[in-house]
Amino acid sequence: MVAGEERGLGAQIRQAGFEFIPIPVERGSTQLSSEVAMLRALRQVYRRVRPNLVHHIAVKPVLYGGIAARLEGVPAVINALAGQGHIAGARGIKGALLRTAVGAAYRVAFSGAHTRAIFQNADDLEYFVGRGVVRRERAVLIRGSGVDMVEFSPVPEPTGRPVVLFASRLLRSKGLPELVEACRRLRDRGVDMRLKIAGEPDLANPDAISSTDLEGWVADGSADCLGRRSDMPALLADANLVALPSQYGEGVPKILIEAAAAGRAIVTTDSPGCRDIVRDGVNGLLVPRGDVNALVNALGRLIADAPLRARMGAAGRQLVAAEFSVQQVVSQTLALYDQLLAQVPA
Repeated sequence: MVAGEERGLGAQIRQAGFEFIPIPVERGSTQLSSEVAMLRALRQVYRRVRPNLVHHIAVKPVLYGGIAARLEGVPAVINALAGQGHIAGARGIKGALLRTAVGAAYRVAFSGAHTRAIFQNADDLEYFVGRGVVRRERAVLIRGSGVDMVEFSPVPEPTGRPVVLFASRLLRSKGLPELVEACRRLRDRGVDMRLKIAGEPDLANPDAISSTDLEGWVADGSADCLGRRSDMPALLADANLVALPSQYGEGVPKILIEAAAAGRAIVTTDSPGCRDIVRDGVNGLLVPRGDVNALVNALGRLIADAPLRARMGAAGRQLVAAEFSVQQVVSQTLALYDQLLAQVPA
């Protein structure tokens, strides 16, 4: 269930043989009317469909879907969180109040004997369990959303000027301003390289990079901005390494799993989710969050050392095959479905 069909997702779902039911979701809104409308819509769907199991993904679907499922008596519920999002980093009194309110809503959504909470990294699981938001026996670790090992296959690096790829939602907390600055400093030192940015501003998020910023980076030669792209294997094939210096509340970033599967070395931050897919010095380099100097050094080291990138790329491919393939994620998720449904009275 998603907020609209503007990108053709509804048509894809129907073509796969499933019913698609649009739900009004305004991700960046905190207006009471919007929140009530979403909760009401979910309750109506559950009342009509009478599902045996529902699987909510992301913050708002988990919060409102979990509450709606409790109110409508849905027998089995799975709530999956791909990281803590921008709420974890919200500052000041408003941020503290927001975390308190969201924590209380999570407790309701995660309650129930036949409810399970899926987390993508152990840090998040321990955070929620440690604060009493979810009981340990109801918390499940499924690492990331998986990647198709055939679709994302290694190809030789492009020749010529090395390309650093950033591909994500364009948020400041994803570390994009720091990455742009780091690449500027490298060029000032005479390092011949290009930064490519794939993605679009997430205007529903207060942390969004502005179109003015993007236009300025293009105008002064800091980066090539590619916009929203769906051809990730081709983008990775055209890159020499991938950077995501995120300070965001990640789960396990999809782009980093894809980059490792495609045999590309990675530079990212030593933070929850990011460090789950990167072993420092093995398939990439970890830097402290917000440390531009460390980012400059890590990028410079990999840009200058093609054999090191190749070794790291091969190691990343092995890591994903062992722990992050889509087959593993799907089998673990289906096993959880079977486990929950077996516990529900007929």
